[in-house]
Amino acid sequence: MSRCTDTEFFCLLSDSYRRLVGKSLVPDGMSVSEGAAWLYEAAPFGVLAHSASADPVFVYGNVRAQAIFGYSWDELIALPSRLSAEMPERSERQAFLDQVARDGFVTGYRGVRVAKSGERFWIEHATVWQLVDEAGTYRGQAAMIPRVEGIGERG
Repeated sequence: MSRCTDTEFFCLLSDSYRRLVGKSLVPDGMSVSEGAAWLYEAAPFGVLAHSASADPVFVYGNVRAQAIFGYSWDELIALPSRLSAEMPERSERQAFLDQVARDGFVTGYRGVRVAKSGERFWIEHATVWQLVDEAGTYRGQAAMIPRVEGIGERG
């Protein structure tokens, strides 16, 4: 089953977000399958998630995130997440991810990212959180990107 329709992974994303941030990632009243479909297909914000490996790889990116970064699903889930930032921004990105690891989540993040085309853009007001399953196992990190600047027609 593809992660885009994987209700178990959706629960990891949404339950971790609710536990840490104290808000719902999807509109109230949706079933798990409705929420998974809405988040992937219709959410007005980008959502990305990467693995817990030493060099994390994206494991999820909704349709909005795919449009922001210019990758298809298959391209995105093969991409090391560090490549979403240019080399000079990678140390800043790592320091930020370390803060997320320490605090569980961070809101209001702004940072430069790079699309598949090489075009640079700002992600604005992002929330990044730890993905922790019900057993307390760290499974990666996720980001909700409500706004971007400087990407032309995809903005």
